[in-house]
Amino acid sequence: MNTFQNNTSYCVDREELWDMLYSVLPISIIVICCLGLLGNIFTLSIFLLSRRRLTVAEIYLTNLSASDLVFVMGLPFWAENIREQFIWPFGHVLCCIINGVIKANLFISIFLVVAISRDRYMALVHTMSSQIRRCQRQAQIICAFIWFLGGLLSIPTFLFRSVETVPILNSSSCIIQFPHEVWSSIKFIKMSMVGFVLPLIAIIFFNSHTIISLRSWTKTNLRRSGNVRDTKATSFILTIVTVFIICWTPYHCFAMLEYLFWLKAVQGCFWEEFIDLGLICSTFFAFLNSCLNPVIYIFVGKFFRARVWEVYKQCTTRCSALMNP
Repeated sequence: MNTFQNNTSYCVDREELWDMLYSVLPISIIVICCLGLLGNIFTLSIFLLSRRRLTVAEIYLTNLSASDLVFVMGLPFWAENIREQFIWPFGHVLCCIINGVIKANLFISIFLVVAISRDRYMALVHTMSSQIRRCQRQAQIICAFIWFLGGLLSIPTFLFRSVETVPILNSSSCIIQFPHEVWSSIKFIKMSMVGFVLPLIAIIFFNSHTIISLRSWTKTNLRRSGNVRDTKATSFILTIVTVFIICWTPYHCFAMLEYLFWLKAVQGCFWEEFIDLGLICSTFFAFLNSCLNPVIYIFVGKFFRARVWEVYKQCTTRCSALMNP
C-alpha cells in the first residue's frame, strides 16, 4: 500500500531481515488470499442463496463480504511484487487497477463498518424511530453510495500510479508519482482522516451508545421485550467491528509515521527502516481482516449458522427431488 521500500541501500545491517520478509511474506499473503477467497465466497453464497429476504444488517454484511472478496483477489499481485523485492512485473495497467481497487476497498470496508455500527445504534438506542428508518431499500442505497464514494476517493491512485524506474533500486516499481508535493499532504489527510480517524470516531460513538443501551437493560427486561435476538446480533456486530479496528489501526499508525518522516519531523536510518518494515508488517496484518470476517460469521454469528442450515436443507431437498423425480 505504501509507495515502495527503498531503505535497504541505506541500512545494510538489516538485509537479512528484509531477505526473510521477501521469502516469508509472499507465502503468507497467498495463504490469506486462499482462505479469504474460500471464506468470503462461502459467506456470499449463504446470504444470496437463502430464500428468506436479507435483513438490513445482513445487507451490510453481504456488501462487506463482497468488498473483502474483491480485496483478496488483488493479494496475489502484491505477493509477487514483494517476492520480486518490489519490482513490478505486471505492467502499467495492472499497476493502476490493482492498487486502485485495493485503495477503493480500504475506504469501502471502513465505511461499511460505520454503516453496520449505525444500524445497531438505530436498532437499540432509537428503537421506535428505527422501525421507520431501517428498511432494506435504504440499506441498499447506502451500500451503493459507499461503493461509489470508495471508487471516487481512489481516483488519484488510478491516475497517479505508474511503473517507474527507481534509481536506488535500479529497477521498475509500481509507485505513485504526484504532480506536486501538496498531493502528498492531500493523500495523508484523505487516508488518515477520511479513511480512518473520522470513521473511527463514528464507530466509537455508535458502539459506545449501543453498549450503554444494552447494559441499561436487565436480562428480565430483554426477555420480556423479546430483544434477546438483538443482544446476540449486537455481540456479533461488535466482534466484527473490534477485529476490524485491531487489524487496521497499526497500518494507519505507521502511515502517520511515514508522513512525519516525509515532513522530516523524524529522520535517520533507524526511523526510515522502522517505518518501512512496520508498513509492510502492518499491511500484512490488515490483510488478515479480510479472511477473519467469515470465521467470525461462523463461530460468533448464531443467526448466520441458521442461514447455513437453511441453505443446506434447500440443497438437500433439491438434490432429493432431482434424484427421485
